Amino acid sequence: MSEKKAKGPPASADRPAQHGQDQESYSGSPSTQQMRTVGRRRRDAEEKLEHHLDEARHKNDPHPDHH
Repeated sequence: MSEKKAKGPPASADRPAQHGQDQESYSGSPSTQQMRTVGRRRRDAEEKLEHHLDEARHKNDPHPDHH
């Protein structure tokens, strides 16, 4: 089994940084940042796709005047 980093308080003067924890304390681990980025991109892509699908539905609508 592999070791996982402890999710304790950030590194300080009395507790030195280990394995880059001083960088992680600011904005989370790189894997967390990647997951957030992937999630944001996925949501953006889904919104864009939905917009394009709506446009396609309206473009192919046999009754263009829905007033």
